[in-house]
Amino acid sequence: MRVEIWSDIACPWCYIGKARFEKGLAAFAHRDDVEVVHRSFELDPNRAKGDTGPVLEMLAKKYGRTLEEARAMEAHVASNAHSEGLEYLTDGRDHGNTFDIHRLLHLAKERGRQSELLDLAYRANFAEERSVFDAETLVALGVEAGLDAAEVRAVLADESAYAEAVREDEREAAELGATGVPFFVLDRRYGVSGGQPAEVFTQALEQAWQGRVLQPVGADAEVCGPDGACEVPSA
Repeated sequence: MRVEIWSDIACPWCYIGKARFEKGLAAFAHRDDVEVVHRSFELDPNRAKGDTGPVLEMLAKKYGRTLEEARAMEAHVASNAHSEGLEYLTDGRDHGNTFDIHRLLHLAKERGRQSELLDLAYRANFAEERSVFDAETLVALGVEAGLDAAEVRAVLADESAYAEAVREDEREAAELGATGVPFFVLDRRYGVSGGQPAEVFTQALEQAWQGRVLQPVGADAEVCGPDGACEVPSA
């Protein structure tokens, strides 16, 4: 059975949702028969490359909040991350265009290192003071994931490299009705939206295994949308 996960490195609920999915998968009896494929979804595709700025300022502007209120919103997300054993910085992170990261993830997929690069990129963005919107940081992350530095630099230098692969993922997401991430599709039969609890993912895997038709699972959960912001309720 194949599970496709549409996500963006800039999405905190994707970071948290990935951890919850993996816990749900670990509790699934047929977990060894599940292939996980990560697909691209840009939260802020219209943002110019190189246009980065503090996350707190973006949240405050998007929701019409003060910086202190935005900081409280981030604290709520951090609490969810910590409950999954994840580190999370509530201040000092940047927001920007993630197209280059997605292109590198497609390279990593071809080299069998996609999961490694994805984990490193999430950690750099949410748990460490490393900007994933900096080319040299991306090269370093690629090398840490087991990719060749020269090949990573070549992909970053050629803006057409893997660009169509990213766009195809995004077209498929639209066709499947995904308006936010994380978005999980199980064997093209079953859909799960948002960073659901681990037990919801286990339930979805069991139902998809039984061959049921594509339908939503679980109550509404936090997602990040295509305007570059996330639904992050205050604590």
